[in-house]
Amino acid sequence: MNHGHGSGSGTDTVPDEEFWDARYAENDRIWSGNPNVVLVREVRDRAPGTALDLGCGEGADAIWLATQGWRVTAVDVSGVALGRAAKQAAAAGVADRIDWQRRDLTVSFPEGGFDLVSAQFLHNPGEIFRERILRTAASAVAPGGVLLVVGHAGAPPWEHQDAHPMERFPTTEEVLAALALPAQEWEVQLSEEFARVQHGPDGQPARRTDAALKVRRRG
Repeated sequence: MNHGHGSGSGTDTVPDEEFWDARYAENDRIWSGNPNVVLVREVRDRAPGTALDLGCGEGADAIWLATQGWRVTAVDVSGVALGRAAKQAAAAGVADRIDWQRRDLTVSFPEGGFDLVSAQFLHNPGEIFRERILRTAASAVAPGGVLLVVGHAGAPPWEHQDAHPMERFPTTEEVLAALALPAQEWEVQLSEEFARVQHGPDGQPARRTDAALKVRRRG
């Protein structure tokens, strides 16, 4: 869920809630409705437990996890997106397995420990905020649990490289370094870049490179 923070700078900055509510209000559905491919691949063989979905958007990942038996805490800054997600969860018969929470993760974070913490395309201008969120996310992983971070490795070809001067797309090595995890407490289970096809605003297909990092807290 390509979630970030309000566009603009200085006095033009739009609060996150307003930015994302307006974005979701533009269309009945923003995302595909399908769970993220890497999440499915990396989690489908794990025994279900508790999961935290950061930047859950319209809820496809959280709903998929719930259908697999997970109990999910799903967080997003947009009330519009969460309302949409809750309806989809009810339709899928898993509403009782998901706790939807509206939060700005730069301000507050869910309490507790989780067997899976998932951050899928959690981007924002000013990477310092993302690094802080991801470090907090790592601290929320229970012993034996995993943190799965998937993000873009570069800007889409239909956007000018200078369109988001404050936004950068770190490599998995940079994400791992920013997490500053004690090596004796964590093991890296996945660190890769992969290409996929994404359709642009005019429907044009283009190859994009994404990066995935999965780390496990030793338990």
